[in-house]
Amino acid sequence: MKITVRKILAVLTAIMLLGVSAALADSTKITVSGTGETQVSADTAVVTLGVSARDKDVLKAQQKVNEVIAAIREKLTGSGIPEENINTDYMNIYAIYDYEGDVEQVQAYSASSTLAVKVTDMELVGKVIDEAFAAGANTLNGISFSASDTKEAREQSLRDAVADARAKAEVLAEAAGMKITGIEEISEGSVYSFDNMVGNFSAKSMDRGAEEAAGYGTVVQAAKIIVSATVSIRFIAE
Repeated sequence: MKITVRKILAVLTAIMLLGVSAALADSTKITVSGTGETQVSADTAVVTLGVSARDKDVLKAQQKVNEVIAAIREKLTGSGIPEENINTDYMNIYAIYDYEGDVEQVQAYSASSTLAVKVTDMELVGKVIDEAFAAGANTLNGISFSASDTKEAREQSLRDAVADARAKAEVLAEAAGMKITGIEEISEGSVYSFDNMVGNFSAKSMDRGAEEAAGYGTVVQAAKIIVSATVSIRFIAE
């Protein structure tokens, strides 16, 4: 009987595959998810503020709003905020009704408009609010913060997420009397950024003498931006 080299290689390959299959059959899969978070300082803020006004004449109500919005724009651009960083965010006009019996009558009209002001110097956020209100603004809807570059934070969050997943898998394996021996599959989940909602603003608390010396204004503490990442990993344990 003649045995060729090809047949020998085929037999050896089959034996190796059987060995691998047997090893895999003896192993256990542990699938876990991991999360990592990294904080970075905000370098951009968007302040949303504006004005609302009422009048029995709808056109006069809108005119009041337009005049104040124009004054706010002029004040902010005069202070160095680029015109392209001041954009209309929202406009609204609605009737205010007065009900007497079954009769519905328009009592007045309410008009409002808000601006979204982008600020890239965190030290100027409070000043922007103060100057807008000095120009006639009477509504402040909030401040949102962001960071322009989160690449390094995203990468670190992914590393931390992998480490978190491995730590969980090792605990599970140890509890079962096993050890992690490898990774069968790893996949990236979501990576996203959000501010930590601690950038609250408040009026300075001063006595009258301090106010006259330093001026009364709005203090804004810029929020930290949290960059979060998740991964899913299937570990091999034996």
